[in-house]
Amino acid sequence: MTSHQTTQTMKPATAAKKLGVYLEATPAEFREGVVSRAELNALQTDPPQWLRELRRDGPHPRPVVAAKLGVSISGLARGGVTEPLTTEQIEALKAERPEWLERERATQAEVRKEAARIKKRDAERGERADAQA
Repeated sequence: MTSHQTTQTMKPATAAKKLGVYLEATPAEFREGVVSRAELNALQTDPPQWLRELRRDGPHPRPVVAAKLGVSISGLARGGVTEPLTTEQIEALKAERPEWLERERATQAEVRKEAARIKKRDAERGERADAQA
Protein backbone atom coordinates (compact mmCIF):
# COMPACT_ATOMS: atom_id res chain seq x y z
CA MET A 1 0.00 0.00 0.00
CA THR A 2 1.35 3.46 -0.84
CA SER A 3 1.27 6.17 1.78
CA HIS A 4 -0.44 9.40 0.89
CA GLN A 5 1.36 12.37 2.38
CA THR A 6 -0.61 15.59 2.72
CA THR A 7 1.01 18.99 2.65
CA GLN A 8 1.22 20.47 6.11
CA THR A 9 -0.21 23.98 6.20
CA MET A 10 -0.72 26.63 8.84
CA LYS A 11 -2.74 29.76 9.31
CA PRO A 12 -1.05 33.05 8.42
CA ALA A 13 -1.08 34.05 12.12
CA THR A 14 0.97 30.97 13.01
CA ALA A 15 3.40 31.59 10.15
CA ALA A 16 3.79 35.25 11.14
CA LYS A 17 4.53 34.21 14.72
CA LYS A 18 7.17 31.73 13.53
CA LEU A 19 8.69 34.43 11.31
CA GLY A 20 8.68 36.98 14.16
CA VAL A 21 6.60 39.57 12.31
CA TYR A 22 3.37 41.44 13.04
CA LEU A 23 0.61 39.80 11.00
CA GLU A 24 -1.31 43.01 10.26
CA ALA A 25 1.79 44.50 8.62
CA THR A 26 2.25 41.61 6.19
CA PRO A 27 1.03 41.79 2.56
CA ALA A 28 -2.62 40.92 1.92
CA GLU A 29 -1.74 37.79 -0.07
CA PHE A 30 0.14 36.45 2.97
CA ARG A 31 -2.70 37.25 5.42
CA GLU A 32 -5.45 35.83 3.20
CA GLY A 33 -3.94 32.46 2.29
CA VAL A 34 -2.48 29.48 4.04
CA VAL A 35 1.23 28.81 4.37
CA SER A 36 2.72 25.40 3.75
CA ARG A 37 5.70 24.10 5.70
CA ALA A 38 7.78 24.34 2.50
CA GLU A 39 6.72 27.97 1.97
CA LEU A 40 7.60 28.83 5.56
CA ASN A 41 11.02 27.23 5.18
CA ALA A 42 11.56 29.19 1.95
CA LEU A 43 10.56 32.44 3.68
CA GLN A 44 13.00 31.70 6.51
CA THR A 45 15.95 30.77 4.32
CA ASP A 46 15.47 33.38 1.59
CA PRO A 47 13.18 36.13 2.91
CA PRO A 48 11.53 38.37 0.30
CA GLN A 49 12.00 42.14 0.46
CA TRP A 50 8.78 42.76 2.42
CA LEU A 51 9.85 40.30 5.12
CA ARG A 52 13.36 41.76 5.40
CA GLU A 53 11.88 45.26 5.74
CA LEU A 54 9.35 44.14 8.38
CA ARG A 55 12.07 42.46 10.42
CA ARG A 56 14.32 45.50 10.13
CA ASP A 57 11.84 48.38 10.54
CA GLY A 58 8.70 46.86 12.08
CA PRO A 59 6.09 47.23 13.31
CA HIS A 60 7.19 44.39 15.57
CA PRO A 61 4.94 42.03 17.58
CA ARG A 62 5.10 42.19 21.38
CA PRO A 63 7.56 39.27 21.84
CA VAL A 64 10.04 40.97 19.51
CA VAL A 65 9.52 44.38 21.17
CA ALA A 66 10.06 42.82 24.59
CA ALA A 67 13.25 41.07 23.46
CA LYS A 68 14.64 44.24 21.85
CA LEU A 69 13.95 46.20 25.05
CA GLY A 70 15.26 43.45 27.33
CA VAL A 71 12.01 43.03 29.27
CA SER A 72 9.21 40.48 29.52
CA ILE A 73 5.92 40.74 27.63
CA SER A 74 4.23 41.31 31.00
CA GLY A 75 6.71 44.10 31.65
CA LEU A 76 5.64 45.76 28.42
CA ALA A 77 2.03 45.66 29.55
CA ARG A 78 2.93 47.07 32.98
CA GLY A 79 4.77 49.86 31.16
CA GLY A 80 1.67 50.64 29.09
CA VAL A 81 3.04 49.29 25.80
CA THR A 82 0.20 47.31 24.25
CA GLU A 83 0.61 48.11 20.56
CA PRO A 84 3.27 46.91 18.12
CA LEU A 85 6.24 49.27 17.87
CA THR A 86 8.56 50.14 15.02
CA THR A 87 12.32 49.86 15.35
CA GLU A 88 12.47 53.66 15.50
CA GLN A 89 10.00 53.76 18.42
CA ILE A 90 11.95 51.04 20.24
CA GLU A 91 15.20 52.96 19.81
CA ALA A 92 13.49 56.14 21.08
CA LEU A 93 12.32 54.27 24.20
CA LYS A 94 15.84 52.97 24.77
CA ALA A 95 17.19 56.52 24.49
CA GLU A 96 14.52 58.00 26.80
CA ARG A 97 15.02 55.27 29.43
CA PRO A 98 11.67 55.79 31.16
CA GLU A 99 11.42 54.65 34.78
CA TRP A 100 9.19 51.67 33.94
CA LEU A 101 11.72 50.39 31.39
CA GLU A 102 14.61 50.60 33.86
CA ARG A 103 12.51 48.86 36.52
CA GLU A 104 11.44 46.08 34.15
CA ARG A 105 15.00 45.57 32.89
CA ALA A 106 16.18 45.21 36.49
CA THR A 107 13.38 42.72 37.16
CA GLN A 108 14.31 40.75 34.04
CA ALA A 109 17.97 40.70 35.10
CA GLU A 110 16.95 39.30 38.51
CA VAL A 111 14.81 36.63 36.83
CA ARG A 112 17.73 35.57 34.62
CA LYS A 113 20.11 35.51 37.59
CA GLU A 114 17.70 33.36 39.61
CA ALA A 115 17.20 30.98 36.67
CA ALA A 116 20.98 30.60 36.34
CA ARG A 117 21.29 29.93 40.10
CA ILE A 118 18.62 27.23 39.96
CA LYS A 119 20.19 25.63 36.89
CA LYS A 120 23.58 25.53 38.61
CA ARG A 121 22.03 24.11 41.81
CA ASP A 122 20.22 21.39 39.86
CA ALA A 123 23.38 20.51 37.94
CA GLU A 124 25.31 20.18 41.23
CA ARG A 125 22.57 17.98 42.69
CA GLY A 126 22.70 15.81 39.56
CA GLU A 127 26.47 15.44 39.88
CA ARG A 128 26.16 14.44 43.55
CA ALA A 129 23.43 11.91 42.72
CA ASP A 130 25.60 10.42 39.96
CA ALA A 131 28.58 10.20 42.34
CA GLN A 132 26.50 8.41 44.97
CA ALA A 133 25.04 5.90 42.48
